[in-house]
Amino acid sequence: MENTILHKAATRGHANHGWLDSHHTFSFANYHNPDRMNFGVLRVLNDDRVDGGMGFGKHPHDNMEIISIPLEGDLKHMDSMNNVAVIKKGDIQIMSAGTGIFHSEYNLNKDEPTKFLQIWVYPNKKNVTPRYDQITLNEGERHNALQQVISPNPDDAGVWIHQDAWFHLGTFDTGFTTTYNLKKPGNGIYAFIIKGDFTIGTVALNERDGLGIWDTDSITIQANSQDAEILLMEVPMVL
Repeated sequence: MENTILHKAATRGHANHGWLDSHHTFSFANYHNPDRMNFGVLRVLNDDRVDGGMGFGKHPHDNMEIISIPLEGDLKHMDSMNNVAVIKKGDIQIMSAGTGIFHSEYNLNKDEPTKFLQIWVYPNKKNVTPRYDQITLNEGERHNALQQVISPNPDDAGVWIHQDAWFHLGTFDTGFTTTYNLKKPGNGIYAFIIKGDFTIGTVALNERDGLGIWDTDSITIQANSQDAEILLMEVPMVL
């Protein structure tokens, strides 16, 4: 397929801090790869495992849309806007860091790990008022379907962010095929395989692989294993 970039799971950056085991699709912290700085406005895609009772202490962000998608366990959130919340599998969390925010994230459970995806997207507006939101999704709505979890529109399904980006989650039966039509001309799409095996177009993908595609109007997705899970991130390609 033309206009694609394939990131196999084993080629990602890796940092094991003991309490935190993290794989980085794009350059992050001590992992720097000039060929992997971003995919359009998608800047960070971290696949994190946090040990029981451990977590990220209070730290700052600004001018970034920060998305957390829990895959396993519970994560306690606290921030400088006085939000205190717990996110778990089936939830999605968004922070618009804007002019600046401090937050911490901790594994609420002492005896089991938490796994989650941490995603950063460059915003289309700078210095907005910081904002926090989280929702609990009906996971049944993504069985053999693409469930919208993020959009630019506060009145649309999922949470909204300051960017012309749309995220969808799907869980498919073996052999199920669907088509995703991009929402906005000029956008690209980055697919991340959470679980199982897929074929997108002619490209075979396995667990934790990523595939970026641009200059296309649609993509065809086929699940090659039972209960295969995928995250699709449609994003502008121009910063």
